[in-house]
Amino acid sequence: MARITALNINGKKMPVDVDSTVSLLGVLRNDLGLTGSKYGCGEGQCGACTVLLDGQPARSCITQVGRAAGKQITTIEGLEKDGKLHPLQEAFIKADAMQCAYCTSGMIMAGAALLTRTPRPSRDEIVSGMNGNICRCGTYQRIINAIEIASGTAKEVTK
Repeated sequence: MARITALNINGKKMPVDVDSTVSLLGVLRNDLGLTGSKYGCGEGQCGACTVLLDGQPARSCITQVGRAAGKQITTIEGLEKDGKLHPLQEAFIKADAMQCAYCTSGMIMAGAALLTRTPRPSRDEIVSGMNGNICRCGTYQRIINAIEIASGTAKEVTK
């Protein structure tokens, strides 16, 4: 089997020594100690493990690390810059958009990708763009509010 010896994660080249067929999530969490991405369903259905590969959302639990090699991988840990949270992370706090917070990192990563491709999305675009990320606590309205806050389209925050 082919081996992967380095990954580009959060702007840094990180050494690894893993089989190319193992899951990216496993490498992030177990080999590199980046535990922000969560193992949810293990089938790519819930979105708790979402990371960005070259800016596009990807389910790291079903992405083989070999497919991510050579790409820029961004995890929730990589969104903050110089000790300052990403605007969407700030908005999640402001909108109280988390309850148990298990889905939060995946929601934020999917939301960040959405805001990159559509900086001022409508509510319908937010719902469509976030479709497939599951919040078992049902805080969807607050998540939508957070994305609206981050995009500057919020009319008011409802909790």
